Amino acid sequence: MNFGVFGTGIVGTTLATKLVSQGHKVIMGARSATNEKAAEWVKKNGPKASQGTFEDAALNSDILLNCTKGEATLQVLKLAGEYNLDKKILIDVSNPLDFSKGMPPTLTVCNTDSLGEQIQKQYPLTMVVKTLNTMAAPVMTNPRMLPGFHVIFLCGNDANAKEIVGDILITFGWKKEEILDLGDITSSRGTEMLLPLWLRIMGTLKSGAFNFNVVK
Repeated sequence: MNFGVFGTGIVGTTLATKLVSQGHKVIMGARSATNEKAAEWVKKNGPKASQGTFEDAALNSDILLNCTKGEATLQVLKLAGEYNLDKKILIDVSNPLDFSKGMPPTLTVCNTDSLGEQIQKQYPLTMVVKTLNTMAAPVMTNPRMLPGFHVIFLCGNDANAKEIVGDILITFGWKKEEILDLGDITSSRGTEMLLPLWLRIMGTLKSGAFNFNVVK
């Protein structure tokens, strides 16, 4: 399968590296086709790894992962091109965090709206699935680094898209029963609002090696 990853930070490179290791072709998108971070990632990951612009990544991929900063997400998707996003699954891993005033950051959108919803509204033919945004990058692709049962949240309007994304998560090491489908894309409000709490916990523990669980 062909994947396009928007973003060259730790989340983008972690997910892209995992997908390449599973035998998928992955193109890492950036503002420039010669982005240095993307080039370094390609050099380390062999022939199935490539780089290009956001538009290149969207055009040449079946499934897309948005791993950009929340403040840049809508601009990045505009650069990718609406026609390249139509009828494709977009896994949205971003969070609308504003670090301009330092730590802790604030949410730029919350309560009655979310970044996930804004993406879906702007790109109605794209199947947006929000997931992986409530944990540190290493946990995303190696959930068994943590002991016991813990959950990963998932939401979106298209049931088939969520099923496909769920299957991808299982290949990352998540157990089917750990994938908690919260319903439609409006559930992004809740998962995005977990981030201020997540950051406080990380600050207290001095580590991102933790995750949430739901006990019932």
